[in-house]
Amino acid sequence: MTHKDATTVAAKKRRSALPDHLPAYLFISPWILGFLFFTLGPLLFSLTMSFYDWPVVGARTFVGLKNYRTMLFDDPQFWDSLWITVKFAAIYVPFNIGMSFLIALLLHHATVWSGFFRTAFYLPSVISGVALVTIWSWIYSRQYGLLNFMLSLVGIDGPNWLGDPGLAIIAILIASLWGFGGTMLILLTGLKAIPKELYEAATVSGIPGWAQMLFITLPMLGPMLLFTFITSIIAAFQQLTIALLLTKGGPLGSTYFFAMYIYDNAFKYFDMGYAAAGSWVMFLIVLALSLLVMRWSAAWVYYEGEVREKGGENHA
Repeated sequence: MTHKDATTVAAKKRRSALPDHLPAYLFISPWILGFLFFTLGPLLFSLTMSFYDWPVVGARTFVGLKNYRTMLFDDPQFWDSLWITVKFAAIYVPFNIGMSFLIALLLHHATVWSGFFRTAFYLPSVISGVALVTIWSWIYSRQYGLLNFMLSLVGIDGPNWLGDPGLAIIAILIASLWGFGGTMLILLTGLKAIPKELYEAATVSGIPGWAQMLFITLPMLGPMLLFTFITSIIAAFQQLTIALLLTKGGPLGSTYFFAMYIYDNAFKYFDMGYAAAGSWVMFLIVLALSLLVMRWSAAWVYYEGEVREKGGENHA
C-alpha cells in the first residue's frame, strides 16, 4: 500500500468515526447560536428581571411576585390597556383574514396582470413602520389630509381622525389592515396548492360554486387559515409602532394598547422589572389564546392523509 492510499484510508476512518448527524448540526449551528443568544437568552433574562425591582440606574432588589401582583390587582391602567387591545384584536383578526382571503381568491382566478397586483398588495407589508406611519399621518391629517380632501369633494366636512377618541382606534385599525399582504400571500399559496381535479369533479357532478367554496376550498385551506389566525392574534397584541407614532396612546387613552403600556414602563418610567412582568403576562395571554385556537382547530382543520372517524379522532 502506498503512502497516498494509507492517508486516504486513515481519512475515511476518521470520517466514519464522526457521528452521522454532526454535519447537519454544523450547517444549522448559525441558527442555533442566533436562537440561543438573541431569542432564548433574552427571553430567560427578561423572566429573571420580572422578579426584581430593576431600575435602569441603581440597585436591583428581588421582589418575587410583587410586580405581577401590582399589575393584576393594583394597576387599573393594565386592565384598561388590555381591554383596548382585546377589542382591537377582536376586530383586526377577522378583518385581516377575511380581506386577505378575498384578495387571494381574486388573484387566484385573475388572468391579467396578476403578478403586478400580487406585488402591489404585498408591497405595503414590507414598508418600515415609520414610513407607514408617515404615509397615514398625511392621509389622516385634518388640515391637509388626503382622506378629508376626498370627503370635501362630495361636500362632507372631514372629522379629526386622530383627535377623536371614537375614530382614532378605527384609524389605527385601517392603517394596520393596510399591511395584510403577507397573510394574503400565504393564503394565495394555499389556494394554488389545491388540486384542480377536485373542482372539475365537483363541477361535473353539478355542485354549485358556493358549495365548492364551503366543502373544498375552505377545508383544503384549513392549515393555512389556522396559521394566519394565530399570527394575526400575535400581531394584534403586539400592536405598538402605528399607535405610538400616530396617536401616542391618545386621545384620552383610547389607543393606549397593552404593548404601549409595556413600552412606557420600560422606556418612560425606566422600571425594567415591571415592564418585563408585563411582557410575560402578554406572552401567557397569547399562548393561552393560541392553545385555545389549536384545540378548537381540531373541529375544522384537516391535513393530507388524515382520516377522521365517527368519534372525531384523527388518524394518519
